[in-house]
Amino acid sequence: MKIYNTLTGKKQDFVPLDGNKVKMYACGITVSGEAHIGHAYQALIYDIIRKYLEKKGYDVTYARNYTDVDDKIIAKSNETGIPADVYAEQMIKNIDEQMSRLKVDDPNLWLKATTSIDQIIEFVSKLIEKGHAYPTDKGDVYFSVESFPEYGKLSHRNLEDALNGVRVDNDEMKKNPLDFALWKSAKEGEPSWTSPWGEGRPGWHIECSTMNKSAFGDQIDIHGGGRDLIFPHHENEIAQTEALTGKQFAKYWIHNGLIKVNGQKMSKSLGNSLFLKDLLDKYSPETIKFALLQTNYRGDINVTDNLFPDAEKHLYDFYTIIKSVKDKFGDINGENKEIDLSFDKAMDDDFNTALAISNLFGLFKTVKAKVNKDDASAVSDVAQIIKNYSLIGLFTTEVDAFLNDYKAKEDKQDIPSEVLELATQRVEARKNKDWAKSDQLRDKIAELGYLIKDSKDGYTISKK
Repeated sequence: MKIYNTLTGKKQDFVPLDGNKVKMYACGITVSGEAHIGHAYQALIYDIIRKYLEKKGYDVTYARNYTDVDDKIIAKSNETGIPADVYAEQMIKNIDEQMSRLKVDDPNLWLKATTSIDQIIEFVSKLIEKGHAYPTDKGDVYFSVESFPEYGKLSHRNLEDALNGVRVDNDEMKKNPLDFALWKSAKEGEPSWTSPWGEGRPGWHIECSTMNKSAFGDQIDIHGGGRDLIFPHHENEIAQTEALTGKQFAKYWIHNGLIKVNGQKMSKSLGNSLFLKDLLDKYSPETIKFALLQTNYRGDINVTDNLFPDAEKHLYDFYTIIKSVKDKFGDINGENKEIDLSFDKAMDDDFNTALAISNLFGLFKTVKAKVNKDDASAVSDVAQIIKNYSLIGLFTTEVDAFLNDYKAKEDKQDIPSEVLELATQRVEARKNKDWAKSDQLRDKIAELGYLIKDSKDGYTISKK
């Protein structure tokens, strides 16, 4: 099994530090707003990596963090009037709910900055003792980049390039423009904690290093995150951690690509953010996963208008073939070692979900041909496909449920907006237990040539 290591710039054989035990950490979300598709993609990728390593027999301990105190969160707190800690907790709850809807599993360990303050202060104190950090008269503490000669080895930048590539905080008390904050002195109205340098709060970079050390010790096997974190965040993590321990921090650095929307980088300033909640209101978790995993995780994903509808149609076609197998041969069971080996071959090559998904088209073409020939080996083929691809979140829905939902959605798209508006009003009437109005609206819908049928999941509309 090979993994592309950002540190070395090439694919390398995966060999854990300690037998079959794997310590894996991925930078999570700064909870300054709702989860968007980029957050979902990152969480999905590392969930899949964890699960595939487990399939290969590794004993994985996977940790993710929530950054629950930082400048953006404080800005949101000031904007909304909600205390920063309360705002962060609300966002964490909302984000957890959306990730649960997407069916991304929790890590083994959830870590939060605000529950690691004592350890952060201890970490910073030791860096000062070793001459790698210095406090200022204002109560800030900075890491001295020049004290770590290997600075830049992850991003492959020298100090001059690094200086040009980072937004520099022009604090006159910094010894070097590249020095970065480990501890920030308190400002009025901001959350703060007592430290040897006065009231303040941790800098962003120190949080991940400290939480890693607390959870795993000095070294981990895999550190992951988005490609936008390589510099300066992960570069700074390496510097401060290795300066303290004298050991290599992470053996493998993995970085996923970014999300673009119609060719443009997704950003709040452009107003093109795709929020996870909105996507899940329109598409199933499987559709979203299929769409995102068609690209190798290291590449950028360009979200076009057709990306999710096309993914949904492909899944519908695959589920239709699965249903034909069930209808003809009965229960789906058995195994196919050739299909299993094909899946592993793709995933062993740096978790190549794009290749694994492209293989599905040929696999289902073969299954369809077998069904037409009354070849019962189609059953074990489908069973193996479901077993393998459920690892990346596909084919986990009951067959008829997926097909019915797709057809209902297709039918709904052909329904006049007037009928849909009446149906929406009827939902509100039923919520308010206004049964007379509900019946009136049902009759109006019927006059327009449509029937509405209630179910536990909502309602369906069909032509008379």
